[in-house]
Amino acid sequence: MFEKVSPTMDFLAREKETLAFWKANDIFKKTMDLRKGGDVFTFYDGPPTANGKPHIGHIETRAIKDLIPRYQTMKGKSVTRKAGWDTHGLPVELEVEKMLGLDGKEQIEAFGIEPFIKKCKESVWKYKGLWEDMSERVGFWADMENPYITYDNNYIESEWWALKTIFEKGLLYKGHKVVPYCPRCGTALSSHEVSQGYKLVKERSAVVRFKVQGEENTWLYAWTTTPWTLPSNVALCVNPDDTYARFDCDGRTIIMGEALIPPYWARTPSSPTRRLSPAAS
Repeated sequence: MFEKVSPTMDFLAREKETLAFWKANDIFKKTMDLRKGGDVFTFYDGPPTANGKPHIGHIETRAIKDLIPRYQTMKGKSVTRKAGWDTHGLPVELEVEKMLGLDGKEQIEAFGIEPFIKKCKESVWKYKGLWEDMSERVGFWADMENPYITYDNNYIESEWWALKTIFEKGLLYKGHKVVPYCPRCGTALSSHEVSQGYKLVKERSAVVRFKVQGEENTWLYAWTTTPWTLPSNVALCVNPDDTYARFDCDGRTIIMGEALIPPYWARTPSSPTRRLSPAAS
């Protein structure tokens, strides 16, 4: 017979009681010991960076990620659950830059690379205690006492070993990929980093006219956000799927994308618009 659950159950107190029981009896370690020698199940969990406070999103992901190793352990498999800390990357550097009042690579180099690295290593542990308390409070089981740390030489050497092994098996290839780039930081950005700082801004750009050879006072108008590349321009490209237009304005014949006419000319051109194909223009 099961005892009837009281409708006035204090769930918070019940949770703390369970956590205290797990801790006092070392339940996590016992579950690991019971499964030694069993089939191995590997679960890779990306480690957090401890220089930022945990939030509700981290609680959700830790709860979900905890389900998989528990389920596989219940099935009799040996699941190593090693905690880790991500101690590399742009977020750490930006945090330290703010703390030191620096802005960009030149100021970091003037401050000193080694002192800057030392500050970064100190910064990554700023909220370590909060992360550990949060993990324990939500019942997240992982070996927090022997974590892997990405700036540790043992971890770095293991990464180089893995890359070397992958290379020797012929599984590495060299390719080209367009990635977002931050000129201030002097580094490529991940999609996650781009989304964090994404916002709509007003920016100056340039519309440049190019003389059409063989036609009197006829100009192609082109828009660019990189005017510093204009001295090296040798040709203009057109899109075969877009509609281009030729019209007269202020005594000049202009050819440009029809969709771009309204933003640049508030008034109607002085002569009727005549559509042209890209090849004709």
